[in-house]
Amino acid sequence: MKKLLIPIFCFLGLSLMAQETMHPSPAQTKKIVITGATLHIGNGQVISNGTVSIDKGKLTILSSAPTLSADVEHIDASGKHIYPGVIAPNTNLGLVEVSSTKSTVDLVELGEMNPNIRSIVAYNTDSKVINTLRTNGVLLAQIVPKGGLISGSSTIVQLDAWNWEDAAYALDNGVHMTFPALINRPNGGRRGGDSDPVKAGLERIETARVFFREAKAYLNEKSHASINLKFEATKGLFDRSKSLYIHCDLVKEMLTAIDFAKEFNFKLVIAGGADSWMIADILAANQVAVILHEPHALPAAEDDAVDQPYKTGAQLQKAGVLFTICQDTSDGYTQIRNLPFLAGTMSAYGLTREEALSAITLNPAKILGIADRTGSLENGKDANIVICQGDLLDMKSSVVTHAFIQGRAIDLNNKHTQLYNRYKYKYNL
Repeated sequence: MKKLLIPIFCFLGLSLMAQETMHPSPAQTKKIVITGATLHIGNGQVISNGTVSIDKGKLTILSSAPTLSADVEHIDASGKHIYPGVIAPNTNLGLVEVSSTKSTVDLVELGEMNPNIRSIVAYNTDSKVINTLRTNGVLLAQIVPKGGLISGSSTIVQLDAWNWEDAAYALDNGVHMTFPALINRPNGGRRGGDSDPVKAGLERIETARVFFREAKAYLNEKSHASINLKFEATKGLFDRSKSLYIHCDLVKEMLTAIDFAKEFNFKLVIAGGADSWMIADILAANQVAVILHEPHALPAAEDDAVDQPYKTGAQLQKAGVLFTICQDTSDGYTQIRNLPFLAGTMSAYGLTREEALSAITLNPAKILGIADRTGSLENGKDANIVICQGDLLDMKSSVVTHAFIQGRAIDLNNKHTQLYNRYKYKYNL
């Protein structure tokens, strides 16, 4: 019996390996010139019949089509559109594969104060979800940990890599903190809960204040008897090389977050911000950026208009608040591929088409601190671009034909397309 099992297992192993034919693309070797497309710069500007050059992974917008030599790869994109690659903020992509299977979830660390936890070291570049995002133009993502009061640091990754070291695009550039809900619910929403959940929440926030005060004192010391890794991890917040992302939704929570950040002179980003439209002028005055949860959601309060989540982006835009949108990190990692279409929805509720595009390209690049490298089609930036047959923000017409990450032409196949072709072949369609 054992002799019979060995070849069977070998056969199964070979069959499984045969399905894994996709791999990261090699570095760009030939100069690429793309002609004839409509260029959506990402800053609101649109150029008809534009020409783009990609050389050594960098982008150049040409005033006219050059004379093409044999050593230049030419892509005729007549009738198509070129966009900056979409950036997905506030995701648990690569940290969760199957949410119901514990062995594929590496998202939460034990403890309340974990600024030293690095999400990037748990990032799985072999996730089957990643390739499904690239097919819809999502080329970069912010990988965010969860759990506790201070969850850890996030990293921006590019979605074409062999390992997390290759994937890292902006390493450990933000620390994440989740505010407790400052709202009164009977028994804290559960039997035996806090009698005053707002008081309990404020006490937890005060605990975080004390932690950062101690961290500041530690960092001001010239020498230490021993190294405190948790305090060391906050250094980038105090010198403002990193942002503090506070996850909260209600007005009371956001005002408390602004006060919290002011005490330590932290760069603040609100993640969630369901009620941010109510205090848009305050957010703008304090230069607080917002990462909104997906607009395809119910309003936060019973008295809100049913379409409030759809038009919050336009209200923030009008007030001068820098904002972007994300899929909820709790269970939306497989749906991040729909990010362009969520932006398209917001363009029907007060944003122009190009403003909606900026909301998922240049705006997140600014918020995440990578706008000098990506987020728009500008000379000298990384060639993170998408060529689309139709409108990238329209589910009906969007067909991505080419995508480049740092000048590398990436494979647009994924598990979905493989299954589609498999059964198309089976049924002779």
